Amino acid sequence: ANLAAGRAGKPAFIDASGSWTYGQLADRAARFGAMLRAKGIRREERILICLLDTIDWPTAFLGALKAGVIAIPVNTLMTEADYEFMLADSRVRMLVVSEALYPKFASLIAKSPDLQHVVVSGDNAQGHDRFEDLISQAKPEDYTAPTTRDDIAFWLYTSGSTGKPKGAVHVHASLKFTNDLYAVPILGLKESDVCYSVAKLFFAYGLGNAMTFPMSVGA
Repeated sequence: ANLAAGRAGKPAFIDASGSWTYGQLADRAARFGAMLRAKGIRREERILICLLDTIDWPTAFLGALKAGVIAIPVNTLMTEADYEFMLADSRVRMLVVSEALYPKFASLIAKSPDLQHVVVSGDNAQGHDRFEDLISQAKPEDYTAPTTRDDIAFWLYTSGSTGKPKGAVHVHASLKFTNDLYAVPILGLKESDVCYSVAKLFFAYGLGNAMTFPMSVGA
Protein backbone atom coordinates (compact mmCIF):
# COMPACT_ATOMS: atom_id res chain seq x y z
CA ALA A 1 0.00 0.00 0.00
CA ASN A 2 2.86 2.39 0.72
CA LEU A 3 4.37 1.74 -2.70
CA ALA A 4 1.00 2.29 -4.37
CA ALA A 5 0.68 5.57 -2.44
CA GLY A 6 3.94 6.78 -3.97
CA ARG A 7 6.11 6.35 -0.86
CA ALA A 8 8.78 4.10 -2.42
CA GLY A 9 11.39 6.80 -1.87
CA LYS A 10 10.24 7.74 1.64
CA PRO A 11 12.25 6.56 4.67
CA ALA A 12 10.63 3.58 6.39
CA PHE A 13 13.36 2.69 8.91
CA ILE A 14 16.47 4.28 10.33
CA ASP A 15 19.08 2.04 11.93
CA ALA A 16 22.76 2.39 12.82
CA SER A 17 23.75 1.98 9.16
CA GLY A 18 21.47 4.71 7.84
CA SER A 19 18.04 5.31 6.36
CA TRP A 20 16.06 2.70 4.43
CA THR A 21 13.14 3.55 2.15
CA TYR A 22 9.86 1.70 1.69
CA GLY A 23 11.05 0.70 -1.77
CA GLN A 24 14.27 -0.73 -0.41
CA LEU A 25 12.39 -2.63 2.29
CA ALA A 26 9.96 -4.10 -0.23
CA ASP A 27 12.88 -5.18 -2.41
CA ARG A 28 14.73 -6.76 0.51
CA ALA A 29 11.62 -8.58 1.78
CA ALA A 30 10.95 -9.95 -1.71
CA ARG A 31 14.56 -11.11 -1.99
CA PHE A 32 14.40 -12.77 1.44
CA GLY A 33 11.21 -14.60 0.47
CA ALA A 34 12.82 -15.76 -2.77
CA MET A 35 15.85 -16.95 -0.80
CA LEU A 36 13.62 -19.02 1.50
CA ARG A 37 12.02 -20.75 -1.47
CA ALA A 38 15.42 -21.32 -3.09
CA LYS A 39 16.60 -22.95 0.14
CA GLY A 40 13.61 -25.29 0.06
CA ILE A 41 11.73 -23.69 2.96
CA ARG A 42 8.09 -24.40 2.20
CA ARG A 43 4.89 -22.62 3.15
CA GLU A 44 3.89 -23.11 6.80
CA GLU A 45 7.37 -24.29 7.77
CA ARG A 46 9.13 -22.22 10.40
CA ILE A 47 12.25 -20.08 10.77
CA LEU A 48 13.68 -18.73 14.05
CA ILE A 49 14.69 -15.06 13.99
CA CYS A 50 17.09 -13.88 16.70
CA LEU A 51 18.16 -10.49 15.42
CA LEU A 52 19.06 -7.13 16.86
CA ASP A 53 16.90 -4.21 15.72
CA THR A 54 18.33 -3.39 12.30
CA ILE A 55 16.80 -3.34 8.81
CA ASP A 56 17.43 -7.10 8.68
CA TRP A 57 14.68 -7.68 11.27
CA PRO A 58 11.72 -6.39 9.20
CA THR A 59 13.39 -7.80 6.09
CA ALA A 60 13.36 -11.32 7.54
CA PHE A 61 9.95 -11.06 9.24
CA LEU A 62 8.08 -9.54 6.29
CA GLY A 63 9.98 -11.69 3.80
CA ALA A 64 8.90 -14.83 5.64
CA LEU A 65 5.26 -13.75 5.75
CA LYS A 66 5.41 -12.85 2.07
CA ALA A 67 6.61 -16.39 1.30
CA GLY A 68 3.95 -17.97 3.53
CA VAL A 69 6.67 -19.14 5.93
CA ILE A 70 6.03 -18.85 9.67
CA ALA A 71 8.37 -16.38 11.40
CA ILE A 72 9.37 -16.97 15.02
CA PRO A 73 11.14 -13.86 16.35
CA VAL A 74 12.63 -14.50 19.77
CA ASN A 75 13.95 -12.45 22.67
CA THR A 76 17.63 -11.64 22.20
CA LEU A 77 18.31 -11.81 25.96
CA MET A 78 17.36 -15.44 26.61
CA THR A 79 19.75 -18.14 27.86
CA GLU A 80 21.36 -20.83 25.75
CA ALA A 81 19.07 -23.37 27.44
CA ASP A 82 16.02 -21.34 26.41
CA TYR A 83 17.19 -21.23 22.79
CA GLU A 84 17.87 -24.96 22.82
CA PHE A 85 14.30 -25.55 23.97
CA MET A 86 12.85 -23.17 21.36
CA LEU A 87 14.77 -24.77 18.50
CA ALA A 88 13.54 -28.21 19.52
CA ASP A 89 9.99 -27.12 20.31
CA SER A 90 9.45 -25.19 17.07
CA ARG A 91 11.35 -27.60 14.81
CA VAL A 92 12.49 -24.68 12.67
CA ARG A 93 14.22 -25.33 9.36
CA MET A 94 16.29 -22.13 9.42
CA LEU A 95 17.96 -19.92 12.04
CA VAL A 96 18.50 -16.24 11.24
CA VAL A 97 20.78 -14.73 13.88
CA SER A 98 22.85 -11.60 14.46
CA GLU A 99 26.61 -12.07 14.57
CA ALA A 100 26.70 -10.66 18.13
CA LEU A 101 24.17 -13.27 19.29
CA TYR A 102 25.65 -16.23 17.43
CA PRO A 103 27.78 -17.50 20.37
CA LYS A 104 24.62 -18.54 22.23
CA PHE A 105 23.65 -20.77 19.29
CA ALA A 106 27.09 -22.06 18.25
CA SER A 107 26.89 -25.28 20.27
CA LEU A 108 23.17 -25.80 19.61
CA ILE A 109 23.21 -26.01 15.82
CA ALA A 110 24.56 -29.56 15.65
CA LYS A 111 22.08 -30.63 18.35
CA SER A 112 19.05 -29.47 16.35
CA PRO A 113 18.15 -32.22 13.86
CA ASP A 114 15.42 -30.19 12.12
CA LEU A 115 17.68 -27.17 11.58
CA GLN A 116 19.08 -27.23 8.05
CA HIS A 117 20.14 -23.64 7.36
CA VAL A 118 21.85 -20.91 9.40
CA VAL A 119 21.99 -17.30 8.20
CA VAL A 120 24.13 -14.79 10.09
CA SER A 121 23.52 -11.04 9.99
CA GLY A 122 26.82 -9.18 10.26
CA ASP A 123 30.31 -9.10 8.81
CA ASN A 124 31.46 -12.54 10.02
CA ALA A 125 29.05 -15.34 9.12
CA GLN A 126 30.97 -17.85 11.26
CA GLY A 127 31.16 -20.28 8.34
CA HIS A 128 27.46 -20.04 7.52
CA ASP A 129 25.50 -18.01 4.96
CA ARG A 130 25.83 -14.26 5.38
CA PHE A 131 22.50 -12.41 5.43
CA GLU A 132 23.53 -9.57 3.12
CA ASP A 133 25.16 -11.93 0.62
CA LEU A 134 21.95 -13.97 0.31
CA ILE A 135 19.86 -10.81 -0.08
CA SER A 136 22.10 -9.42 -2.82
CA GLN A 137 22.21 -12.72 -4.71
CA ALA A 138 18.46 -13.45 -4.56
CA LYS A 139 16.08 -12.23 -7.25
CA PRO A 140 13.16 -10.12 -5.92
CA GLU A 141 10.42 -12.21 -7.49
CA ASP A 142 6.95 -10.72 -7.71
CA TYR A 143 5.43 -13.46 -5.58
CA THR A 144 3.29 -13.41 -2.47
CA ALA A 145 1.99 -16.66 -1.00
CA PRO A 146 -1.83 -16.93 -1.22
CA THR A 147 -2.31 -16.95 2.55
CA THR A 148 -5.64 -16.18 4.22
CA ARG A 149 -6.37 -14.03 7.24
CA ASP A 150 -6.69 -17.16 9.40
CA ASP A 151 -3.43 -18.81 8.32
CA ILE A 152 -0.64 -18.88 10.89
CA ALA A 153 1.77 -15.99 10.32
CA PHE A 154 4.14 -15.99 13.30
CA TRP A 155 4.80 -17.32 16.78
CA LEU A 156 5.87 -15.29 19.81
CA TYR A 157 7.32 -17.20 22.75
CA THR A 158 6.18 -16.21 26.23
CA SER A 159 8.74 -15.24 28.86
CA GLY A 160 8.54 -18.65 30.55
CA SER A 161 7.75 -17.23 33.98
CA THR A 162 5.46 -20.20 34.74
CA GLY A 163 7.73 -22.88 33.25
CA LYS A 164 9.12 -23.38 29.76
CA PRO A 165 8.34 -20.60 27.26
CA LYS A 166 5.18 -21.28 25.26
CA GLY A 167 4.87 -20.53 21.56
CA ALA A 168 1.83 -18.25 21.19
CA VAL A 169 0.47 -18.61 17.66
CA HIS A 170 -0.70 -15.54 15.73
CA VAL A 171 -2.53 -15.45 12.41
CA HIS A 172 -2.07 -12.98 9.55
CA ALA A 173 -5.11 -10.96 10.61
CA SER A 174 -3.59 -10.31 14.04
CA LEU A 175 -1.24 -7.66 12.69
CA LYS A 176 -4.11 -5.73 11.12
CA PHE A 177 -6.36 -6.08 14.16
CA THR A 178 -3.77 -4.55 16.52
CA ASN A 179 -3.47 -1.64 14.12
CA ASP A 180 -7.21 -1.17 13.52
CA LEU A 181 -8.20 -1.49 17.19
CA TYR A 182 -5.32 0.33 18.85
CA ALA A 183 -2.88 2.20 16.64
CA VAL A 184 -5.43 4.03 14.49
CA PRO A 185 -8.04 5.03 17.12
CA ILE A 186 -5.69 5.52 20.09
CA LEU A 187 -2.32 6.64 18.74
CA GLY A 188 -3.61 8.52 15.71
CA LEU A 189 -0.35 8.19 13.81
CA LYS A 190 0.21 10.25 10.66
CA GLU A 191 2.48 9.87 7.66
CA SER A 192 4.66 12.71 8.93
CA ASP A 193 5.34 11.02 12.28
CA VAL A 194 8.63 9.45 13.32
CA CYS A 195 8.24 6.58 15.81
CA TYR A 196 10.83 5.44 18.33
CA SER A 197 10.07 2.25 20.22
CA VAL A 198 11.89 1.43 23.44
CA ALA A 199 10.34 -2.05 23.27
CA LYS A 200 12.38 -4.16 20.87
CA LEU A 201 10.85 -5.64 17.72
CA PHE A 202 10.75 -9.16 19.18
CA PHE A 203 8.21 -8.01 21.79
CA ALA A 204 4.57 -7.98 20.69
CA TYR A 205 4.32 -4.29 21.60
CA GLY A 206 7.59 -3.43 19.89
CA LEU A 207 6.44 -5.28 16.78
CA GLY A 208 3.57 -2.82 16.53
CA ASN A 209 5.37 0.30 17.76
CA ALA A 210 8.39 -0.08 15.53
CA MET A 211 6.98 -1.79 12.46
CA THR A 212 3.30 -2.36 11.75
CA PHE A 213 1.89 0.82 13.32
CA PRO A 214 4.15 3.35 11.53
CA MET A 215 4.12 1.34 8.31
CA SER A 216 0.30 1.32 8.29
CA VAL A 217 0.27 5.08 7.67
CA GLY A 218 3.56 5.42 5.81
CA ALA A 219 5.35 7.00 8.78
